[in-house]
Amino acid sequence: MAGNVNKVFLMGNLTRDVQLKHTANNTAIANFGIAVNRRYRNSNGENQEETTFVDCEAWARTAETMAKYLTKGRPVFVEGRLRLNEWQDRDGNKRSKLLVVVDTFTFVDSRQGGGSQGGSQGGSHQQEPANTGGYGSGPSNDDIPF
Repeated sequence: MAGNVNKVFLMGNLTRDVQLKHTANNTAIANFGIAVNRRYRNSNGENQEETTFVDCEAWARTAETMAKYLTKGRPVFVEGRLRLNEWQDRDGNKRSKLLVVVDTFTFVDSRQGGGSQGGSQGGSHQQEPANTGGYGSGPSNDDIPF
């Protein structure tokens, strides 16, 4: 296989409400966390569970839609890519963190439409290329508000 691949698929529950911010160019950015559980049986035959907490961000219309309809505890399926953020803390130490930049997401439970209890099977939303410099390309350094 030629080239590189950076693709992430996660399904889990939101650990907090989606936080929506806007850049100086008025592009929406949503920040949220997902808890992904893994169940397995250990060498003694006992059931175990391990939780991985993943920070995520979405941009533009995807960010706005997620902020409107998703709240803490809601299950969601996200598709995106890994990005490494690097910075210096107040003490001058180099810090870094991996996060998932969401390209698309799917409502997993039946509460599509912001909490209605209808019997629908969920829905899907894709990142639109407008305001992001291309499909799934994310922000330029000028767009980052923090």
